[in-house]
Amino acid sequence: HKHECIVGFTALLEVTDSAAVRITDYLYVYSGSSGIPNHPEFMIVGLVDGEPFVHYDSSSHEMTPRQEWVTKAVDPDYWDRNTQVSMGTEQNFKNNIEVAKLRFNQTGGIHTFQQMYGCEWDDETGATGGLEQFGYDGSDFIALDFKTMTFVTPVQQAFLTTVKWNHDSAILWKSKAYLTQTCIVWLKKYVSYGKSTLERTVRPEVSLLQKDPSSPVTCHATGFFPRGIVVTWQKDGEDMHSDVEVGETLPNGDGTFQISSKLTVKPEDWKMNSYSCVVQHKSLQDDIAVLLEDKNKRTNQGKRRGDSWGEGLVAAALALVAVVTGVVLWRKCRTGNRKVKTQRTMASTLTCFKACNCTQSLNWCL
Repeated sequence: HKHECIVGFTALLEVTDSAAVRITDYLYVYSGSSGIPNHPEFMIVGLVDGEPFVHYDSSSHEMTPRQEWVTKAVDPDYWDRNTQVSMGTEQNFKNNIEVAKLRFNQTGGIHTFQQMYGCEWDDETGATGGLEQFGYDGSDFIALDFKTMTFVTPVQQAFLTTVKWNHDSAILWKSKAYLTQTCIVWLKKYVSYGKSTLERTVRPEVSLLQKDPSSPVTCHATGFFPRGIVVTWQKDGEDMHSDVEVGETLPNGDGTFQISSKLTVKPEDWKMNSYSCVVQHKSLQDDIAVLLEDKNKRTNQGKRRGDSWGEGLVAAALALVAVVTGVVLWRKCRTGNRKVKTQRTMASTLTCFKACNCTQSLNWCL
């Protein structure tokens, strides 16, 4: 089955993240890289609702569980079977990076090639969806438009690949069946087996952070589960829609998540008005509201006694995210608080360059 091989590429989902809506997603992330010392050249992470449940990398050459419940959901041969498939995919990624480097007229340096696929399910409405994307060096490379069932690209260097892939209409149809049916079946199965983990709730910790008096004020919520959360800034009790920048919801590496929202306001303004960061989450009976005032802020200048927060902590957390997930998400892969229209997309197999080792029918070669 496609879901077992984890190589039929189908999608990263852009879903609606909110405190009230229950949308579950089932996602695999592949990341290949070159030129990064002491870092695996290839990694696979499988996630259900943002929880890593399987992992493979080029250092261990072994597909392993990350959650105890997944061992009960799959057959005993699953791990050996997927280890072999992943080793073949690893070689294809190395080839894809070399092909992409040629197309962009690149030689040395650090380069990345990424694929993401999966499906989502709204357990209230029954709606399902999916999305497929490829990325190279942190930018969009190829995506599948579900409405037209064609691959599209924003860059000339990927045009040849889209032409080749778009001629494989039969496999596109077969992959559509996987995304809208088989993938959903396995998503529901995993949710059933991992219910105690996936349906737990953990309260967020909320802090107001500011580098110096002239810097934006950051409302940082961390340590929460599930992923859906709403973080807003209010001025005199009214929601603000300008001078606010909401970041991405990111994994912490321990099964919880973090998110930040920045408020740009002059010191004299926030002292004359009442500003608050308001957090809504499934784990909370009442919203958390933190008033913007000196005693509630943590800063690099005049830190509250006992505080150790600083830019280094945030940087370390973000670095941990990259290590745990094994990917560098490109610009479009953002959820945060925004409600994003779900796109449904499919995948296909293709005729490979002779440099690619396409022994697995669903491996992707440029």
